[in-house]
Amino acid sequence: MIHLPAVPRGPLRAISSRLGLAVALIVVIVFVIYIDRNGYRDVNNDGLSLLDCFYYAVVTLSTTGYGDITPVSESARLINIVVITPARVLFLIILVGTTLEVLTDQYRTNLRLQGWRKRVKNHVIVCGYGTKGRAAVSTLLENGFDKSHVVVVESDRTALRQATSDGLVAVEGSATRSGVLMEARVQEAKAVIIATDSDDASVLVTLTVRQLTAGKVSIIAAAREAENAPLLRQSGAHHVIVSSATAGRLLGLSTTAPPLIEVVEDLLTPGQGMALAMRSARRDEVGSSPRELNELVIALFRRGKVLSLADPEGTNIQTGDMIVYVRDDRPESIPAMP
Repeated sequence: MIHLPAVPRGPLRAISSRLGLAVALIVVIVFVIYIDRNGYRDVNNDGLSLLDCFYYAVVTLSTTGYGDITPVSESARLINIVVITPARVLFLIILVGTTLEVLTDQYRTNLRLQGWRKRVKNHVIVCGYGTKGRAAVSTLLENGFDKSHVVVVESDRTALRQATSDGLVAVEGSATRSGVLMEARVQEAKAVIIATDSDDASVLVTLTVRQLTAGKVSIIAAAREAENAPLLRQSGAHHVIVSSATAGRLLGLSTTAPPLIEVVEDLLTPGQGMALAMRSARRDEVGSSPRELNELVIALFRRGKVLSLADPEGTNIQTGDMIVYVRDDRPESIPAMP
């Protein structure tokens, strides 16, 4: 089951929209009656004024029907059959729409689902919306990734509600099941982030994704234990993040070199000062040294390999290189959008 992000809509807005539709429908019916007003008979036999048309439209649409104004000509009766009677039903649906709210919501949801299925492409699927999954999504959004191109796969109802309240599309079910991943359009995805609670589940999800996509989708998996990282890579994961080992190294740094842990936290925390970033090398930078750039370059990424600036191959920038650098991420340093 696919859960689309909730569309915030207050009760006043809902009532106002329905009232507006009811008034608009009355105006349309008044216009139709006024054009063919000679085809109606009034008890006073003095013809229909604009006020009479409003009166007839209101009492007819509300099914009150006093009978003091009646259609007598063939055209007026035809209009009553073709236009006013369907409008009467529509008018009642608008006014008594609360009883049909479930049906209308389901219809709107189906339309939104159809639209989403047509638009979704090159998206990122996040399997698991726990601490790791939320942090991964937060990082994607902070780096400019469109929220509409993030899909969460989660079986926990609480995490699902959290994902939809965060404005994300969520697919309910286990990511180990191929049918659930197909609902998330895994074959058209750009990447799959696996942030499950256990390494066993991560391996199963990795195998399932690789089977469905034939290795064409980038798979990034988190492992609790370092000994399971090779197994995840053999299962098809392109990148494996070992959470326990990473946490252990950070704990060690905080003990032996406390300032270093502050630097690492600054780099990983957006909006605090420094942040890791990556961009493509520009044409005018090809052939020059990374140390000559204005940014603080720390590495180059070339043909799937990370090159340190101390590496002989990393002394010059080549066409197609990705430049990894440290940027100033303080809010005041970010230029305002025009």
